[in-house]
Amino acid sequence: LAARIFAVADSFDAMTSDRPYRGAIGLGPALEEIRAGAGTQFDPDVVRAFIGMVEQDPPEDEELAHALRHAG
Repeated sequence: LAARIFAVADSFDAMTSDRPYRGAIGLGPALEEIRAGAGTQFDPDVVRAFIGMVEQDPPEDEELAHALRHAG
């Protein structure tokens, strides 16, 4: 279970962080990628819990709040 949780969290972090070789893809696209991977790349229960936690306690970041409202 820990590895399945880590897979979602690590992928989200990687997609939403700038890397030396590419920029962040943005929060909305990252959430869509996570949702799209539910059941194949990611455990669907972990994806539901992850998205639920983010939606229940949205960060104060306006870009993320907007992405969450439209990611779904």
